[in-house]
Amino acid sequence: MSPDGTPGFVSNYLLYLLAAASEGASAQFHAQVRSSGLRVPEWRVLACLHDCEGAMITQLARIALVEQSRLTRIIAQMEKRGLLIRQSDPEDGRRVRVFLTPEGRALTNRLVPQAQAHEKALLERLTEHGGHQLKPILHALLNTLEEDAPEKL
Repeated sequence: MSPDGTPGFVSNYLLYLLAAASEGASAQFHAQVRSSGLRVPEWRVLACLHDCEGAMITQLARIALVEQSRLTRIIAQMEKRGLLIRQSDPEDGRRVRVFLTPEGRALTNRLVPQAQAHEKALLERLTEHGGHQLKPILHALLNTLEEDAPEKL
């Protein structure tokens, strides 16, 4: 707050609000992720593969919000731990696809419902403030940003 009681720049800045909300909400669930023996980027990879089994590393990097070269190292570590496997794409041997192992699938099947329950509880706390509108608004923002992405210009 500024001295006159009006919101300051940062406390009312959209990008700060988005980042702070994500950080705060994520911290609650990420404690569960870490207690399952995973780091947050590993959880993101598992969650992505839950939805998109056999994804390519480029897809996973975009969805998991991890730089591709870093993600390649994370995937190699997860493969050593028996959580996933990499296989050449049968249509193009230069491409690599990533799949969950039975152990990775079991862990994912345990964590995804926990993540969904966490999300539901969080949104229920926002019912009086239009929580049901939050996800559609964020989807619209992401779609707008994707349309404006430099590679599409």
